[in-house]
Amino acid sequence: MPKISAFEKNPTAYDQWFTTHKKMYLAELQVIKQLVPIKGIGVEIGVGTGNFAQPLGIPIGLEPSINMAKSAQKKGIQVVKGIAEQLPFFSNIFDFVVFIATICFLDNISRAFIETYRVLKPNGIIIVGFINEDSILAAQYQRKKEKSKFYQEATFYSTKKIIDMLRANHFKQMVIKQTLFIDVTMAVDTIQDGYNKGNFIVIKANKTNQEKEDT
Repeated sequence: MPKISAFEKNPTAYDQWFTTHKKMYLAELQVIKQLVPIKGIGVEIGVGTGNFAQPLGIPIGLEPSINMAKSAQKKGIQVVKGIAEQLPFFSNIFDFVVFIATICFLDNISRAFIETYRVLKPNGIIIVGFINEDSILAAQYQRKKEKSKFYQEATFYSTKKIIDMLRANHFKQMVIKQTLFIDVTMAVDTIQDGYNKGNFIVIKANKTNQEKEDT
C-alpha cells in the first residue's frame, strides 16, 4: 500500500516546507538540475505538489495522493495517478525518469526500478535523489520520526544499497553527486561528486541493453 496518508491530509504543510527550508530546497534542486537532461520527455515519480517538476521542466508526474496531485496540476504538471511499483505507462516511452525524496516511501524499490527500466527508451536515464541513510540529516529525521507528519513511515537507505539495486536492475554508467553539507567549513549548497559527505545524494544511471549484458 502506498504511504500517502500524511501527504493526503497535509498538502499545504508539505508545500510550506519548501518555503521554510528554502536553502535546502534550492540546493537539492540545483544538484538535480545538473543531471536532468536538457532534451527529451521525462516523468517524476512521486511528483508531490510539483515543486521539483515545475522548475526542472518535467511535464509529467506520477502521484498516488489526490490532494498532492491537485497542487501539482495547478503548477502546470500533467499528473497521472498511480504507484512506482506498477507504472501506468507504455513501455519504452520516456527519455528519463526522476525520483526525488521518493524511494524512502516505496514498498518495493527493486520493483519500482524494474518498472522504470520498462518505461524508459533504450539508453534512457534514471535519476534518483534521496537522503543518505548514513548521513546526519537521516539520523535527525529518525530521532524525530514519531513527531513528524511525513517521515513516520519513511525508510532511509545507504547510497551503496541504492547503487547495488540499480546495478541489479540493469542500470549502469553511474554519475553520483552530493549536497546539503553540514560541515561548517562548507556552504550547505555546495555540490560535489561522490557520496561520502553530503546528506542529499543524486545518482544518474543509464538503462543498459539487458540482452547484450547477459551475453
